[in-house]
Amino acid sequence: MGETNMTDEADVTDARLTDVRLTDPELARSLEGDFTSAHADVNGTTLHYVSGGSGEPLVLLGGWPQTWWQFHKIMPELARHYRVIAVDLRGMGGSAKPAGGYDKKTMARDVHELIRHLGHDSVHLAGHDIGAMVAYAYAANHPEATRKLAVLDVAHPDEWMRKLPLLPENGADWREGPGIYLWWFAFNQVKGLPERLLEGRADLLNDWLFTYQLKDPASIGEHARAVYTRAYSTAAAIRAGNGWYQAFTQDIADFATYERVRAPILGLGGETNYAYLQDRLAAHGTDVRVLAVPDSGHYLPEEQPDFVIEKLTEFLG
Repeated sequence: MGETNMTDEADVTDARLTDVRLTDPELARSLEGDFTSAHADVNGTTLHYVSGGSGEPLVLLGGWPQTWWQFHKIMPELARHYRVIAVDLRGMGGSAKPAGGYDKKTMARDVHELIRHLGHDSVHLAGHDIGAMVAYAYAANHPEATRKLAVLDVAHPDEWMRKLPLLPENGADWREGPGIYLWWFAFNQVKGLPERLLEGRADLLNDWLFTYQLKDPASIGEHARAVYTRAYSTAAAIRAGNGWYQAFTQDIADFATYERVRAPILGLGGETNYAYLQDRLAAHGTDVRVLAVPDSGHYLPEEQPDFVIEKLTEFLG
């Protein structure tokens, strides 16, 4: 009986990997509006991006363990006002997965070269999770190319990151809610092991993270979870995602050399991270406003898309 269940689970995983509906071109076409999927060779690597709409350029940068698709609920409405460019970061989804370059300064340079490749001198940026770190690094290193910056639920690594708890409080259980401890920060530091454990089984980790960090686990449905499982199914994809975390010490060192960002910054924080985001962004910029996202865990664009759309459009103008 157990053997049959294992086979059934493998069949489901394989179906996710081969389903043409989960490919980037098909996902882009499934969105309301005229969105297209494309690639560009920039900064010695290849980035995948999905773009659509018209107006001032707005770059969306996502995080782990997701892809550009994490913005699919907000892209059609934003495209009514802006030229939306949702980018898979170096190592993510349809982008290349080189051996290195996962520090946020280099990844920001990737995005900067992509923007120039697309013919834009300056852009608005909105980043979530790892993408928020890259968006901040973009603003810090390319101020002339930054209009406004929105940071969703995570700030750029600084010395404070070294204080993050990796163990739960005494007697605490993970089911009590997110933010108790961040064990995956340490797990992703281990070179060579995560990809051996998770290759072909990324859904196990993804489902745990989504359950742990969402107020409403149903806000990331089966289809979206299949997209992310497909994106992180290979050893190369897992290694690349881990590389974003393994670069944190370099990111902290780079942050120490940055001046405070002068572009206007909007921070949006879920219930767990709002206070942390308010505290850190106050030291990261000169013109900062931080708002709490009601009834939301970590994955703001999927759990509270209407709120995110409203506050982004108010902020960007």
